[in-house]
Amino acid sequence: MTRRVVVITGASRGLGAALARRLATPGVSLGLIGRDGVALEGVAEACRAAGAAVRCALVDVRDAEAMRAVLLGWDADEPVDLAIANAGIAAGTRPDGSPEGLEAFRAQIDVNLMGAVHLVEALLPGMRGRRRGRFVLVSSVAAFRGLPDSPGYCASKAALWGYGEAVRAGLAGSGVGMTLVAPGFFDSAMGERWVGARPFSVSADVAAGKVLRGAERGAAVVAFPWVLAWALRLAVLVPAKWVDAAVRRVVFRIRG
Repeated sequence: MTRRVVVITGASRGLGAALARRLATPGVSLGLIGRDGVALEGVAEACRAAGAAVRCALVDVRDAEAMRAVLLGWDADEPVDLAIANAGIAAGTRPDGSPEGLEAFRAQIDVNLMGAVHLVEALLPGMRGRRRGRFVLVSSVAAFRGLPDSPGYCASKAALWGYGEAVRAGLAGSGVGMTLVAPGFFDSAMGERWVGARPFSVSADVAAGKVLRGAERGAAVVAFPWVLAWALRLAVLVPAKWVDAAVRRVVFRIRG
C-alpha cells in the first residue's frame, strides 16, 4: 500500500494522533484535520520532528463544503494515497440514568457517519481517476450490537459500517481499496469518559499499529480484540432476549 500522502481526520488526540505519529517518517506528507488547534499543532510538531511534512486544517468534519475545499486543495497539490476517517464522538446515558437526548444523538450521526462520508465523497473521484488509493473508516465493535447506554453511538457506527461495506463492494476493480476498522476499548479521552469495565483495553499506539498493519495488507476488515468482535458479531445467532439480558448487565455510561 502506497502511503506517501496521508489524510487523517480527528488527528488532535487519541487514535488519530497515534496514527499520525506512526506514519510520520521522512518522505511522508501528512494532512491532519481536527478542531483543537493547540492539540493539533502539538501532534504536527511531533510528526515534523520525525521527518514528515505536515499541514493542518481546523475543520469540523460535519461541514461538507469546508471539508471538500480543504481536501480537494490538498489532493490537487499532492494526490492523496491514504485517507483515514477517524473523527468520532460519543454521548450516551449519563451516570444518573438520564438519556443522551435528541441533540446529542444527531451530533453523533453527523460526526461519526457524515464526517466520514464527507471525506470519502470528496476524495473518491480523484482516487478513481488515478486508479489507486485506500480509505480507512474507523467504526467500532459497537456497530455489531446495540448497547442500552449508547444508542446514538451504536447507531452512528453501525451506519458507518453499512456505508463502508456498500462503498467497498462498489470499488471492486477500481484500484481503490477500503478497510473497515472495528476497535474495542483503547486509551483515549473518549474512552476515559466511560463508566464501567473496559475489557481488553489497549493503548492508542497499539490500536494504531493494528489499524495500519491491516491497511498495509489490504484487509477488508480489521476488528479487535477478536474475542469481543466475534462475540458481538455472532450474537445475531442467539435468541434476542438472551442477548438483551446480557447487555443490560454491561454499563457503558458517560461521565458528565
